[in-house]
Amino acid sequence: MIYFRLAPTVCRSHDRHTFLERTTMTLKTSLAQALTGALLGLGLAAGVHAQTSWDMPTPYPANNFHTENVQQFAAEVAQASGGKLKLTVHPNGALFKANEIKRAVQGGQAQIGEVLLSSLANEDALYALDTVPFLATSYAESLKLWQASRAAVEARLAKNGLKLLYAVAWPPQGLYAKSALNAMADLKGLKIRSYSPTVARMIELMGAQPVTVQAADLTQAIATGVVTANLTSSATGYDSKSWEQLEYFYDVQAWLPKNIVFVSQKAFDALEPATQQAVLSAATNAEARGWKLSEEKTAWYVDQLKAHGMKVQPAPEALQAELLKIGDKMTAEWAEKAGADGRKILDAYRASK
Repeated sequence: MIYFRLAPTVCRSHDRHTFLERTTMTLKTSLAQALTGALLGLGLAAGVHAQTSWDMPTPYPANNFHTENVQQFAAEVAQASGGKLKLTVHPNGALFKANEIKRAVQGGQAQIGEVLLSSLANEDALYALDTVPFLATSYAESLKLWQASRAAVEARLAKNGLKLLYAVAWPPQGLYAKSALNAMADLKGLKIRSYSPTVARMIELMGAQPVTVQAADLTQAIATGVVTANLTSSATGYDSKSWEQLEYFYDVQAWLPKNIVFVSQKAFDALEPATQQAVLSAATNAEARGWKLSEEKTAWYVDQLKAHGMKVQPAPEALQAELLKIGDKMTAEWAEKAGADGRKILDAYRASK
């Protein structure tokens, strides 16, 4: 508020007139300055709020290739949007644990996130498709399976207010163990890390005990004996330094699970059209780059396991034959659970091979 102190009483008419003119001018000037300051303040505030910021929780370490791909995606979004959208990536479950990320994005606690698709299988059997053992065991097959199922995954996420942006495969899954495995009987009683309902089912069919452990906690779980064997990729084996506790890696190539990146539809809709397009373009690039990077790094990860003293080898013939039988059984089980949509996807995938 602006206060004005009036001068002492003015006796002459001319002086009184001059005084009033000066007072009026002073008042107008002060009001103009106040208005200019207010408008300037609003302008600065508008400038500050022109940039939208999103939090992006991810489950894996900063040096994991998925996280590196996410970081590049975030950088491309910032550049393509002219700085109007900034994504802050929180790796390794630092902001939300892996099993909390989808719910956090749905609830508005974060705007965008990354999860392992098959970790959502308790919500819908369709999400488990890429962990059905031996259904798709190469990058080419896995990509065809994704192309056959993508629209259905998008539709299910949309029901939860989420928009799918992209998906990237992990390297093929293998078996880690402390001692040699020659047949299924050697797996009996082992505590094997599980990361989804489908993986847990396979472990049970192998005669072992599934133990749910998130990737960020795997190193400690192996070190403390909570997990005595593992069924995961060469990438996760490298990230968790499996060679410190486990000696064998059997490259059975059981399946190639995928990570998905999704955004709150509400948050996406709040963006201006040009910024939306920046996000979609960066997502397209991230998917293509991620698949290529995953395939290229697979050999590197396997070499790193060997370099650290692990015995890397294919599964013995008897063990592989028994694992394939489990795969056939689980494919039939999945088709039953997924219903007509699942059978339609399987038919489309098999027709594309």
